[in-house]
Amino acid sequence: MEQKKPTMNELRESFLKFFEEKGHLALDSFSLVPKDDKSLLLINSGMAPLKPYFTGARVPPRKRVTTCQKCIRTLDIDNVGKTSRHATFFEMLGNFSFGDYFKKEIIPWAWEYMTQVLGLPKDRLYATIYEDDDEAFEIWATMTDIGEDRIFRLGKKDNFWEIGVGPCGPCSEIHYDYGNAGVLTTREEFEAASEADKTVEVWNLVFTQFDRDEEGNYTPLANPNIDTGMGLERLATIMQGVRSIFETDAIRAIMTRAEELTGVSYGTDAKSDVSLRIITDHIKSAAMLISDGVLPSNEGRGYILRRLLRRAARHGRVLGRQEAFLAQMLDAVAENYGQPYPAIVEKLEYIKKIVSLEEEKFNQTIDQGTLVLNDYIQQTEGDVFSGDYAFKLYDTFGFPLELTEEIVAERGLKLDYDKFHANMKNQKETARAARGQSNFMGQDANIINTLKTGTTFEFTGYEEESSKGSLLLLAGEDGEVETLEQGESGYVLLDRSPFYAEMGGQVGDLGEIRGENFTLNVLDTKKNLFGETVNLVEVTDGTAVTGPVVSTIAKPYRDAIRKNHTATHLLHKALKQVLGDHVNQSGSLVDSHRLRFDFNHFTPMTREEIRNVEDLVMEMILKASRVRTDVMTLDEAREAGAMALFDAKYGEAVRVVSAGQDSKELCGGTHVANTGEIGLFKIISETGIASGIRRIEAVTGLNALHFVRNQEDVLEEAAQIMKTNPHELVRRARQLTAELKDKDREIADIKKTMASGSLQDILNNISEVNGIKVVTGVVDNMSGEDLRNLAEKALDKIVSGVSVMASRQEDKVSFCVMVSKDLAGKTAHAGKLIGQIAQVADGKGGGRPDMAQAGGKSPEKAQEAVNKIFELL
Repeated sequence: MEQKKPTMNELRESFLKFFEEKGHLALDSFSLVPKDDKSLLLINSGMAPLKPYFTGARVPPRKRVTTCQKCIRTLDIDNVGKTSRHATFFEMLGNFSFGDYFKKEIIPWAWEYMTQVLGLPKDRLYATIYEDDDEAFEIWATMTDIGEDRIFRLGKKDNFWEIGVGPCGPCSEIHYDYGNAGVLTTREEFEAASEADKTVEVWNLVFTQFDRDEEGNYTPLANPNIDTGMGLERLATIMQGVRSIFETDAIRAIMTRAEELTGVSYGTDAKSDVSLRIITDHIKSAAMLISDGVLPSNEGRGYILRRLLRRAARHGRVLGRQEAFLAQMLDAVAENYGQPYPAIVEKLEYIKKIVSLEEEKFNQTIDQGTLVLNDYIQQTEGDVFSGDYAFKLYDTFGFPLELTEEIVAERGLKLDYDKFHANMKNQKETARAARGQSNFMGQDANIINTLKTGTTFEFTGYEEESSKGSLLLLAGEDGEVETLEQGESGYVLLDRSPFYAEMGGQVGDLGEIRGENFTLNVLDTKKNLFGETVNLVEVTDGTAVTGPVVSTIAKPYRDAIRKNHTATHLLHKALKQVLGDHVNQSGSLVDSHRLRFDFNHFTPMTREEIRNVEDLVMEMILKASRVRTDVMTLDEAREAGAMALFDAKYGEAVRVVSAGQDSKELCGGTHVANTGEIGLFKIISETGIASGIRRIEAVTGLNALHFVRNQEDVLEEAAQIMKTNPHELVRRARQLTAELKDKDREIADIKKTMASGSLQDILNNISEVNGIKVVTGVVDNMSGEDLRNLAEKALDKIVSGVSVMASRQEDKVSFCVMVSKDLAGKTAHAGKLIGQIAQVADGKGGGRPDMAQAGGKSPEKAQEAVNKIFELL
């Protein structure tokens, strides 16, 4: 009987279990959104989220760790679908040693897993090592039974891992022979088989043992590390006996759903196979991104998500599916990936909503972009379609390049790819520069992130407002110093204090630090990349030195923050009750003035919904419930029903903040002791900040009272201006509005009379050029709409011909050109004519063949510009 082939879920569990038995801690996959790392847009390798452990910036939860990490790589998006192996989303199996074991452990373990656990035939496996790594060769040769003739030494390009300066080292790769490579006895034969895809790299074992400096020197690390990576999808192809990742069990199941929805079968046509692969990969990638909190937008990782969804929707159209369908594929994603990544199941309806909205927008974009593209085609002279046009369609309208290619090809035009790609390159360089300067860890390159005491900091601010401790380190902008003099600013690190460091949306504390002969004013409190608490200070008295100190928070400042922070918890609960359980926090800011709360929701809140939320929050405040904090395990917190950010990482022990029976959340911030302390709660704004993300700003306590009083003052002042009292303000406003409407009607009638007079004058200027009737006119201070009406009436009078009108303003001029239907696009093109007419008045514009509008900066050249029509015709 044929042996059952392992599923991707089974392979994932097998790998993690193997290394757990070798003393490793199995961690859940980190979010695809990097935390505190500006060097990456999205997590793209198993090692990426573990960088702080490798550099020593943070202490790992255990020296041996294993993960199956979700990854997104965007460089090959354009190749996804065209090959059987490229994917945007993939999973990287890895095991890591932070200064613990090294080569003599991992090489035999890797061989054991491949041959004994997975049962791969030894005569199908090869190992490669760095050409100078005799140690790795010796271990492979003596501690495994691979055989020396199956170990190949390769150069730095293939078997040495480094990225600029920092940790680096040689690596060893395990390769699999699909069965048709023959016996490979030399390096040249092996490289030829690899190039021909007869063998494939399966597992990369990186031996991080050097630190490379800017001069290219390699210094041995005191504690070398191990970092391995094996693509789950690639492993699955081998174990399931298929050559394409799209034929592995979980991915093929998603593609089956794509076949059902498009009515196209995989394997029947090479072109439609590309589209099915793209749809399958991109919807899976999109689901993973959204489950980790990413939303479609026009920049950053949101742009990646938008591009994936639109590319998938576009290929649905290629396969003949005009109506929206992507959301219907998400059940298949949840069924096949929900076990290892439960957030997809938990947020399935939310993910469907985001995908549906984005696909709906894309369908509108296709229609809108097609109109713009047609205008660009009309403006094209010769047989080359501008790369600038193609990029603008792509970047501004989200119009796919491949669709532009198809349409311009149908019109007999060639696309200027060089110009398009030059624009793309410029955009990428701008985006890269916008990320700012960062170090290897992707942190801001500033002095704060270089300060380290190496001691464990004790935060006392939950219980104390003033604490004794020791000042351990002082620094200025150039680094550590022995002293800070009166009037100087700098940074200090303590071993113990009540100062809360900015985190979780709550701003850092202010206050005072007193030593024996000095006083420091604390201006801010932050955490650096080492996890140390840093106080930004100014010396107000004496000379600051290390030694015993007393730290005291600014109590009124902290009290205002506490009110706002607890209020965000109550607001979160109220929003779920009023808008639905799909509401989840996507960001927050809590300071002493106000609270800002970002949450996922798809439509603007109504006035009634805002008031209902305010009422619910006030009800919770007026209950005067005790706010209790409990420390428990993450599993206990989940069982207790505590809300948490689904893309956040928590430690083994978590703080659960409960406001009576109303609200229960995981939170490390500071809070009031009783909800009644919040006093008054008032929402001051509700706006959209991204697709599917809303933002509420609110005030509490005295800040809320001040807000209400300011509103009263505005009402009083408005009432005085309207010569009434605040209670009669609405009636008075309606009365004045009605009077204004009457006057607007009178003005409109006067304008019509004037326009009729102008029209009569203009019709006396009818000319004829090459058999085409032309009517021109220049008027003053006419609106764009009125100018269009004037041009249209003039054209109606001459029936067939061209109408050119201009309206002078104080500092600008407006133009309108209309061409009768019988001539538009044939004898004369309004869009092309107006561009050259407006140019005379230092302006530009364009439009359709029958009507176009433009503006200019030189009103004194209006008549000269209008007269340009005679030369053009």
